[in-house]
Amino acid sequence: MASEKKIPEGKMRKLRPRILTSAQWKRNGAPAHPETQAVTKTEAPGIQANHSSPPEEPNQGEKKFLPPTQGPFFYIGGTNGAVLISSYCLSKGWQRIHDNRREDYKLKWCETKRRDTYYSFREGEQLLYQIPNNKLLTTKIGLLNALREYTRVMNKISRSPTAAHIKVLKMEDFFPETYRLDLKEERESFITVFHDEEIWICKPTASNQGKGIFLIRTQEEVISLQAKMQSIADDPTYKKIPFKAPQARVIQRYIHNPLLLDGKKFDVRSYLLIACAMPYMVFFGHGYARLTLSLYDPKTKDLAGHLTNQFMQKKSPLYVLLKEETVWSMDRLNKHINEKFRRAKGLPKDWVLTTFTKRMQQIMLQCFLAVKAKLECKLGYFDLIGCDFLIDENFKVWLLEMNSNPALHTNCEVLKDVVPKVVHETLDLALETFHKSLRTEKMLPLLSQRNFVLLHSGEDELWPRSIRLRSPIRPLRLSCEPSYQAVNLLSSAAGSSPTKAADRSSKKLEPPRASQKPMGLLGPPGPIHPKSTLHFLNPSSTVKGQPQAPSQEYLQTQAPHSTLSEEPEVCPHPPSHMLTLLQPLPSNSSDFWFQGALEMEPPVMASNDLFLPLYPSRMLSLSFPSEPIPPLQYPQPF
Repeated sequence: MASEKKIPEGKMRKLRPRILTSAQWKRNGAPAHPETQAVTKTEAPGIQANHSSPPEEPNQGEKKFLPPTQGPFFYIGGTNGAVLISSYCLSKGWQRIHDNRREDYKLKWCETKRRDTYYSFREGEQLLYQIPNNKLLTTKIGLLNALREYTRVMNKISRSPTAAHIKVLKMEDFFPETYRLDLKEERESFITVFHDEEIWICKPTASNQGKGIFLIRTQEEVISLQAKMQSIADDPTYKKIPFKAPQARVIQRYIHNPLLLDGKKFDVRSYLLIACAMPYMVFFGHGYARLTLSLYDPKTKDLAGHLTNQFMQKKSPLYVLLKEETVWSMDRLNKHINEKFRRAKGLPKDWVLTTFTKRMQQIMLQCFLAVKAKLECKLGYFDLIGCDFLIDENFKVWLLEMNSNPALHTNCEVLKDVVPKVVHETLDLALETFHKSLRTEKMLPLLSQRNFVLLHSGEDELWPRSIRLRSPIRPLRLSCEPSYQAVNLLSSAAGSSPTKAADRSSKKLEPPRASQKPMGLLGPPGPIHPKSTLHFLNPSSTVKGQPQAPSQEYLQTQAPHSTLSEEPEVCPHPPSHMLTLLQPLPSNSSDFWFQGALEMEPPVMASNDLFLPLYPSRMLSLSFPSEPIPPLQYPQPF
């Protein structure tokens, strides 16, 4: 054999990686692993990487050696909050990678979503920032459609006395009047309601930082806008290649009487955190107030006087000198409201931290419930969403929009205090809920919860568990009872006492004492209630796209007993699609009513993978199309 040419060490980094034998590795001086070099080269200044060279091999014949890095690894795409996220992960001993094609990461935090990322995601093993279809909340059209549909469903449901305990906010009470410009009928509706001397604001559906926004004030501008939208709709090029068409737009009634802080317009940025998607654990987090640099003038054509975000304010030459005045902490805002408006407006003390905070929580919870059943949920998904609220001079709270990947920059003192706490607690909660769900432990209490407030816990709901998880299936309860947080917030929105509302809902929904025993999807053989019924699914039986109650040939009933025995009977070999129902649902329960509202037979069976009963948490977000509703399926990667 020809002797192998020795390669100088200095040129190793310029060559493609190749597999070396142990002898070659030692002869070449055991250069650093290529991945280790990449991490070391791009680390933040002042952070010393802890990389060690492979140990000396005991003999030349041995071909196994330890790799220089062991992980866990994390990947950050983009610059938004990259320093904060990187320092958090490095403090835990994790190692950063810079190849977005690698699939051996523990945490992946990206500004933009890629199809390949979700396709290769390993549920129950990795943490991935941003739920894939969060556009249901974070685009203008998505949020508008979700709130409209939720309102329509709730109006239909509220006609029954059995749903009296469910309280929701009216959409027109917190969301400005909005129309879609990509639909002809809505463009015409907007034209009919528009009047001169009114201000409307036109926004692209999926942009941020004020990009593409302009104001409409006159009838001539409305006619010009309509002609432009119609020409786009009629263009044959865009019909053939729709993804090249301009971004769809909405037009929204401008809040003409905003509350001013020392003559300046402002809004409030808060956070909606979905720390876990299996089950859902949703939190509210305080943010900060954003102010304009200039005094408010509704007639000005300068958008920096109407939009409060930092991207717009940075365009002013005064920003460098006055940037600290463009961001207020929530404590400073609360103090200002107490001093300037409390007596004049008859507000309660600390209105910002009490009434205003409660209202924001109610609105954010309702927005989440509107899309809850439609979000793609997998164990490992988490999301942080920025919510922008505006207060008018009558102290009415308006939701302006919700934003994915909110700004995490720290270019002023208030942001240096607020944003790092938000990022660190987000990651802490995502990690803790991830591991608790993986080990099927109870979520509450959460040791990492500090400033975030729990809005919704789906721990007690019946949620689909992926069959790919290696951990055992969590025991689940069949319960249509809303979470305490939802009852507390939504009932108080309607003016009733949260405690009384919770009591009323618990009285109506509380199952018999026998059903308080644990119940869930059967895994290994376990005890079965003597009065329980084992239901076997008939796949061919459907009603409006949903599986129907099985016929008698698929139903096996155990002999009833008058009392519970101390040693319950055991099903020796339960089928994988069997659900143990410890107590049949009462006919007057809201589960039966919700399904009866759609003229469906109330199903009395369930299956792990094939069917889930229609509980209120799912029902509130379902639409009622004329076509049959397809069977429930797990989210598919896109």
